[in-house]
Amino acid sequence: MIHELVIAFLLGLIGGVIPGPVITAVFTEILQSGFPRGMRIILIALAAESLVAVISLIILNSLDFDEAFFRGISLAGAVILVWISIAIWKVRSLDPGEKIHFSIWKIVIMILSNGILWTYWITICIPKAILLGEQLSLGAYVFMGLVQLGWLLSTVTVAFLFSRFRFILSRPKIIPFIFKIFAGAFIYFALDMACKSIVFFLE
Repeated sequence: MIHELVIAFLLGLIGGVIPGPVITAVFTEILQSGFPRGMRIILIALAAESLVAVISLIILNSLDFDEAFFRGISLAGAVILVWISIAIWKVRSLDPGEKIHFSIWKIVIMILSNGILWTYWITICIPKAILLGEQLSLGAYVFMGLVQLGWLLSTVTVAFLFSRFRFILSRPKIIPFIFKIFAGAFIYFALDMACKSIVFFLE
């Protein structure tokens, strides 16, 4: 049982440092407004991802959605990422009028429309959580909690380290270049999500 608990924590720890839309959004917000604002995105993402985890567990226990359902969600998520990337690409400075505003609903939709996230929970985390639930009372939820704890710790650590370089990265000549990199990252994630979904439906 201890082995399963360690695996849960490590799954979250590793997941938190894998480049993705959340990390890119956090880095963008840190450059614009500092570490505390980046933490806001992290906490909203944590809440949204926890919702994904719980819903995934309930879905797996009651319904029989196939992979096609989540691939369809990924296509919608790809469109949202492209929309955000276009706004990021246009940033030229850190003037208030040019900042990208990551509203709560925008962050939540970005996360909930990430079919890869749903697939990750359903194919990797939830089966392990259910197995732990057979050994420990409320074990499935303990497993999910440890995954999220690991994710939170690693994401906050990476964001804090990035914030230490904010003053260097915030120089006027560097800002447009940095934000174009972020925009490119969002485009990459969108293309990756869309291509995998399209390939799935064509096969």
